[in-house]
Amino acid sequence: MTEETPGFEEEPVVPSAEAGSTSPGESPGEAGPGAGPADQAGPAGPAGDANANVALQAQLDQVRTALGERTADLQRLQAEYQNYRRRVERDRIAVREIAVANLLTELLPVLDDIGRARDHKELVGGFKSVGESLETVAAKLGLQQFGKEGEPFDPLVHEALMHSYSPDVTQTTCVQILQPGYRIGERTIRPARVAVAEPQPGTQGPQKDDDTADEENGGPEQG
Repeated sequence: MTEETPGFEEEPVVPSAEAGSTSPGESPGEAGPGAGPADQAGPAGPAGDANANVALQAQLDQVRTALGERTADLQRLQAEYQNYRRRVERDRIAVREIAVANLLTELLPVLDDIGRARDHKELVGGFKSVGESLETVAAKLGLQQFGKEGEPFDPLVHEALMHSYSPDVTQTTCVQILQPGYRIGERTIRPARVAVAEPQPGTQGPQKDDDTADEENGGPEQG
């Protein structure tokens, strides 16, 4: 009678070579080429990197575009600010010049009185000191006096109050300064009031001597 080994009623099933060989510790689902997820992710790796690079490049282009726009805005704002500063400075200077001109215009009658007192030898004592101080302050503020006898008449800076003819002038000339003119820089705040003289009508130049006249007429007459 044959003895049977207890617990082994059936023979173990050995997988055949056709079912595919597996290494120890490896499940059947992992066997075979292209069967695992790792094998499927392998070919898709380079394409994913290329897509990521394209996306990054697009984002970089957007950032560069935004940076260029913000830089242009900043440059435009800076230029507008510089123009604003120059305009404010120009307006400030203009307002100051107008204020100084208005003040000095109000002082012109006082300066005229000081000038007349000097002409009449009455600018003496304390009055002389005050008058000279006032003239010095006006000069520091840019006030300039003009108008002299003998200078050609210029209607832009002279105002003719008297007119006469004179054989001593060859053009319209200021022969007397009735009231001096004043300017601040290139701006005239009061023209010089003058008496002018023009050449005498019909005035001829010096007569030629007899010899010159004879030469021009073809020589002296012969009897």
